[in-house]
Amino acid sequence: MKTRPIRQVPSAARHRHAGFTLIELMIALLIGLFLIGGLLVLVQAMKRTDTVQSGLSKLQENERLAMTLITNVVQTAGYFPDPLNNSQSSEFPASGNFAVGQALYGTGTGTDDTISVRYATSGTDGVLDCSGNTQGASTLTNAFSLDVNGNLQCQLTVGTAATQTITLVSGLTNVQILYGVQTNSASGNNSIDAYLDASQVTAGSYWPDVISVQIALTFQNPLYGTGSGQSTTVPQTVTFRRVIDLMNKAGVNT
Repeated sequence: MKTRPIRQVPSAARHRHAGFTLIELMIALLIGLFLIGGLLVLVQAMKRTDTVQSGLSKLQENERLAMTLITNVVQTAGYFPDPLNNSQSSEFPASGNFAVGQALYGTGTGTDDTISVRYATSGTDGVLDCSGNTQGASTLTNAFSLDVNGNLQCQLTVGTAATQTITLVSGLTNVQILYGVQTNSASGNNSIDAYLDASQVTAGSYWPDVISVQIALTFQNPLYGTGSGQSTTVPQTVTFRRVIDLMNKAGVNT
């Protein structure tokens, strides 16, 4: 009886049907973990960047809005329509801390300062209140202050109506207000020779002599902290300053 010879399978065919070795699987797993790790690092970096950019954008938006509203109000201090038939004394009678004809008043010595501004509107002259809106013919009193929660707010009084409290922006830690005045009345040129806080202006009876107002708003720094994208090596707060000229009072008279 003849035996059939065993057919030899070529080595290439045996290799084609063989699976991955343990070493090959481990190498593939290591490469996959490396790629996933890189992807996670990229996602975390993008998340940190988004958090930082969002915080900075909100800070800039709040600063811009607060400064714009305060500037619009302070610049308008003492304004009244129809000066041929009206006068500052008739438009601004004595009320609270305001003397007759006085349009500006403040409190503070550099921490949580307040400022109150009076002016009048005809209702058709485009004059804005501290909320950025117009009102009908009336006298407006706008008082800016910082509440205990770090919100910049405005107490708006329109004529004899009840006072409204309007929250403008959040995230502040301090409001500092200085007043540019001419303490030497003998110079007679309507130029600023000192910046005083509200208590000093009151003590010197300089409210009628205020020519400009310097506002310093201090905000919490969104980059400070221990959260994503934050650091404890940067300043905790950021301060923005602006000098605002009062209507028709800044500069040198010639």
